[in-house]
Amino acid sequence: MDIEAYFERIGYKNSGYKLDLETLTDIFQHQIRAIPFENLNIHCGQSMDMDLEDIFDQVVRRRRGGWCLQINQLLYWALTTMGFETTMLGGYIYVPLLDKYSSPMMHLLLQVTMNGKIYIVDGGFICSYQMWEPLELISGKDQPQVPGIFRLTEETGTWYLDQIRREQYIPNKEFVNSALLEKNQYRKIYSFTLEPRKIEDFEYMNTHFQIFPSVLRDISFCSLQTLEGVYCLVGFTLTSRRFSYKDNVDLVEFKALKEEEIEEVLKTIFGISLEKKLVPKHGKHCFTI
Repeated sequence: MDIEAYFERIGYKNSGYKLDLETLTDIFQHQIRAIPFENLNIHCGQSMDMDLEDIFDQVVRRRRGGWCLQINQLLYWALTTMGFETTMLGGYIYVPLLDKYSSPMMHLLLQVTMNGKIYIVDGGFICSYQMWEPLELISGKDQPQVPGIFRLTEETGTWYLDQIRREQYIPNKEFVNSALLEKNQYRKIYSFTLEPRKIEDFEYMNTHFQIFPSVLRDISFCSLQTLEGVYCLVGFTLTSRRFSYKDNVDLVEFKALKEEEIEEVLKTIFGISLEKKLVPKHGKHCFTI
């Protein structure tokens, strides 16, 4: 694996980088705007592999994306290779319908320690919940970013990530009540601890999600951050969100696609060319953009 090939994949050209917050943020933003969060392998009859060599081949050489266990693992490799002090952490996703966090550890996120400060770096979350900058590990502090205000809170060793969101303007009136729309302004995202993890800690859940009913198996999705917002393809529905379209308002637009349009949308918007036929799917699981 070659770090220069990774840099080329994400469009990063600063060969004289320093190991500082500016570089960390720059690498992070290049990755989230170049590498989609997606699970399309499952819906093409293929597996979501966790081996780092396979991930590098898929994401860097074949210019695909992946889900958190893949693209955050790739980011961990890149940051570690560059010389950043990076640690894998495990997260528990908040499930709105159940009003609780997941029992199994199902999310991979990263901790970067630098100049006596700790930052949370997570390039593997979907749609408008994705952070755009590293979050300093400070409890109770609002940290405004383009997608919204993020807040980390610590209680007896467990950390919680929440987001304060803007209002939404939906010009497509037929989608105003879409189940894809987040209804809450204050949104819990996930919890985690600072216990270091290994990628092997996630192997069981990676397999489980592909075999048994889950969001990963029952909904096909692809999400990519842009300079102004985010695109998300869920099943046959393409959505776009422009952050701060007006004061404290995001513009959210929907387009229902025909099956023959999806391949072109994946190429032009997400930069993805699939090797096998995609079977778009949007099951009953709760999924918001």
